[in-house]
Amino acid sequence: MILSPINQTPQLLLNSNYPTHLKAIAQKVFNKQRITFNEGVTLYKEAELAFLGTLANYVRFQKNGNNVYFNHNFHVEPTNICVYTCSFCSYSRLIKHREQGWELSVEQILDIIKKYDDQAVTEVHITGGVVPKQDLAFYIELFQKIKLHRPNLHIKALTPVEFHYIFKKAKLSYEEGLKLMKDAGLDSLPGGGAEIFDKEIRDKIAGGKCSTEEWLSIHQIWHQMGNFSNATMLYGHIESFEHRIDHMDKLRNLQDLTNGFNAFIPLKFRNKENEMAHVPEVSVIEDLRNYAISRIYLDNFNHIKAYWAMIGRDTAQLSLNFGTDDLDGTIDDTTKIYSMAGSEEQHPKLSTEQLVQLIKAVGKTPVQRDTLYNVVKTY
Repeated sequence: MILSPINQTPQLLLNSNYPTHLKAIAQKVFNKQRITFNEGVTLYKEAELAFLGTLANYVRFQKNGNNVYFNHNFHVEPTNICVYTCSFCSYSRLIKHREQGWELSVEQILDIIKKYDDQAVTEVHITGGVVPKQDLAFYIELFQKIKLHRPNLHIKALTPVEFHYIFKKAKLSYEEGLKLMKDAGLDSLPGGGAEIFDKEIRDKIAGGKCSTEEWLSIHQIWHQMGNFSNATMLYGHIESFEHRIDHMDKLRNLQDLTNGFNAFIPLKFRNKENEMAHVPEVSVIEDLRNYAISRIYLDNFNHIKAYWAMIGRDTAQLSLNFGTDDLDGTIDDTTKIYSMAGSEEQHPKLSTEQLVQLIKAVGKTPVQRDTLYNVVKTY
């Protein structure tokens, strides 16, 4: 079946009846040569799922063997009130409708974090809406108090969308602001806010917030300070295949320069309760094709993550045969960003045992990691 694990060897693929130009792309991948922008677009437009799965799994195995990574993490979403109005977003509420949302104080966030004091979590993921009162002083106080309470808890927090607003309000450069955040206890950056980098499409679905150049600049500065981050791409809405490759190309170029990205996470557009409800969601087949092409194109990224809370555990499990090697983490029902948009996982929570069994069921080796991919335990 087309969704079964892909077991073709490179030689079998090259000896197949696929068109010559597709086999030429495959030969480059097997020779560890970088494919071009146009070749990436060709894969989207012409390559079938089994072909892509074979190439993606080859790259995946070369980088990570049979391992599939996960961590013990939870999310804190300080607010879903936001000054921005992204048409794809089902999560945020305007300030004038703040009664429909929440705005947590530093102490309320600390109370959430303290609930995990007796659990072996290694990471707290903090991101949400953008509001004036959750400013530079707010986050510096928050990060300092988290580290004072639990020094070894890795703080992965805030996107360039949040940083850009916070630093502009504080009249600080990105360099100055990021240094203050790091000194307060910030350990790494998540990949959110990237959406799609093409300016025309970005303006239509996420106009007003930080630009592509600003998003990339904040990550570049963070990397050059000796730190790591993730990257995302929102796909399956009004973008073209060319826009997807353009997005990945910009990330690939920055990774060549800094080598600061840990993982790439394709994020599927979900169409419930937002201004783009008229745009149909792409199929699971397209999800898997997109994961595979991401793995093939981003040759300098070590990890491709399937965020199971967004696409559901079944599709995430399937993706492990199409290039992905990371499933994020336990999450513990602490995020509403995708459940509010109609994702399969309305209460995203998996135990370690459930994650391990999910990974083993497709013949992979579960590896518990920390945020920076240091191995905690191999199952």
